Amino acid sequence: MKTIQGPAIFLAQFISDEPPFNSLESICAWAASLGYKGVQIPTTDPRFIDLQKAAESKTYADEITGIVQAAGLQITELSTHLQGQLVAVNPAYDQLFDGFAPEAYRNNPSARQQWAVQQLHYAAKASQNLGLKAHASFSGALLWPMVYPWPQRPAGLVDTGFTELARRWTPILNAFDECGVDLCYEVHAGEDLHDGVTYEMFLDKVNHHPRACLLYDPSHFILQCLDYLEYIDLYHERIKMFHVKDAEFNPSGRQGVYGGYQSWLDRAGRFRSLGDGQVDFKAIFSKLAAYDFPGWAVLEWECAIKHPEDGAREGAPFIKDHIIRVTDKAFDDFAGTGTDADFNKTLLGL
Repeated sequence: MKTIQGPAIFLAQFISDEPPFNSLESICAWAASLGYKGVQIPTTDPRFIDLQKAAESKTYADEITGIVQAAGLQITELSTHLQGQLVAVNPAYDQLFDGFAPEAYRNNPSARQQWAVQQLHYAAKASQNLGLKAHASFSGALLWPMVYPWPQRPAGLVDTGFTELARRWTPILNAFDECGVDLCYEVHAGEDLHDGVTYEMFLDKVNHHPRACLLYDPSHFILQCLDYLEYIDLYHERIKMFHVKDAEFNPSGRQGVYGGYQSWLDRAGRFRSLGDGQVDFKAIFSKLAAYDFPGWAVLEWECAIKHPEDGAREGAPFIKDHIIRVTDKAFDDFAGTGTDADFNKTLLGL
């Protein structure tokens, strides 16, 4: 068994124009002061990392590593969630997702997608230059507007959608394979990969590509009423990343999983700071340890109630207290009688 690494923190929700959240150096010092050992870095803000430069210059990648290490931290992974979203966009969301791309690529879906694909290729090489083994992204979604089958979906629509999704992602997966990095999809509402079944459908289409892996985040499964513990049993061999994020689901006679178009504060299902929701983290950390999860426990803070700085401050000790230092011996070794093949045969009457 392996002891999970951590605690670490995903920086995306904390970046701002105010210090200490406006530069890589200062935000790393802040994270270290709270007890974090690693940072997961988003790649859309050049104040923190220039993704293309990190892909093309090992010297620059080493400089980024040096800034993080100077604070006593490690880079756990890079993230291209926003760019991955743009690899596959249904036309219904074109305008809504345009803001994820630089202004030069807006109002031009084809150019925007080409930019996103190039970003993923940069991410593969940048991860290699930084010495990372896993990368976080979204799958994007061609089919999400049809998630509920009314009106009735035309025959073959879902298969066509997943075939196209796989066509777009296979060259990217190959690029990550060449760089020795696992591409971990965050299975998430709003993505075509939003539960175990859709992930399996995608795996079939990409011929079970060895780099098509998973970022495990139980909060999204609380909101879907999915068994997030059995999910680990089913997919542990593919789980290479872990977002430690809490959530709660409190349905009523007025509202269920769809949320009634309400704000996050007023939804039946909502994300919470660690320890304030319903996720059984003791069971999750136990399962991941038993299955030799190789990565980091990374806080992702998203809460409609608590201040982010309080969530971050509470998150480091919460994760640290849940990480299980795995044993290197069996608890009943003291009662062992040794190994003797002849003795074993005698006991069996052989």
